Amino acid sequence: MTVPTLRIGTRGSKLALTQANAVRQRLIDAFPELAGAIEIEVIRTTGDIVRDRVLAEIGGKGLFAKEIEEALLDNRIDLAVHSLKDLPTWLPSGLGIVACLPREDPRDGLLVNQGKLAGVARIKDLPPGAVVGTASLRRQAQILAQRRDLRIIPARGNIDTRLGKIQEGVYDATVLALAGFKRLGMQDCIKAVLSVEEMLPAVAQGVIAIETRLDDARVRGFALAINDSDAFDASRAERAMLAKLDGSCRTPIGGLAVLKDGALHLDGLVAMPDGSIVHRRQHHAPVADAIRLGEAVGEELRACAGPAYFQSVA
Repeated sequence: MTVPTLRIGTRGSKLALTQANAVRQRLIDAFPELAGAIEIEVIRTTGDIVRDRVLAEIGGKGLFAKEIEEALLDNRIDLAVHSLKDLPTWLPSGLGIVACLPREDPRDGLLVNQGKLAGVARIKDLPPGAVVGTASLRRQAQILAQRRDLRIIPARGNIDTRLGKIQEGVYDATVLALAGFKRLGMQDCIKAVLSVEEMLPAVAQGVIAIETRLDDARVRGFALAINDSDAFDASRAERAMLAKLDGSCRTPIGGLAVLKDGALHLDGLVAMPDGSIVHRRQHHAPVADAIRLGEAVGEELRACAGPAYFQSVA
């Protein structure tokens, strides 16, 4: 019996393809009959094409997903694989995140120019006036909240590009998600892992998400069979918090939910881009209340920040 082809849509970067192949292998492990029936379709997104501007200037992080979601809606692919932190809070009608793979380490890593700054392991240890390359307002705000003297310059590009910029001396340090390095087997490049107290991660950082058409029961069934419930529940809480904050690339927001003693513990943060104000709150709740937990933390952070904050970052 011929098994219908299952088409996985993904970006074409080395990391994106690694993630798509991880989903492919898990599907084959769960459904051996899919071996030979899964195709990976590389889709170039606007976020991949426009590399010379920060995301906030060109429409936000949804630009890494727009063309992939269009292919999903047009039935050109059957499921999409994303880094969940790159997905907008609100998805197109008819699409949904139906499964997640086990979460990789969600923390950020500090990379420094080893010739100049060998041994530096924390933001507070960087030399006065050091140049830090990052396009993330979340990272920028938390760095400047600790060290107002540091100079932040925009930095986009893949892992190899960022490493090259440090080696060339364009900037002294950068901060990147540890998950990507670990998935590529490049964790040795990270000389220092930042604690969540020092640098709260992005919402859903380290989570690979599977997005499908909600009316496609066959594909949803495949995806649900490989879902990791811990990663799925944690990301639901974090994204519910983000939704309450109307989070975008213009808003410095961090969030991390961790399962401890049978409950979800959510740590959330909202800040001014210049680090002058940082609001941080933590709450916990039963796993079944993941969305309500996220909404509660989001509402509290929104009240702390006040309407003037959201007008200023709009």
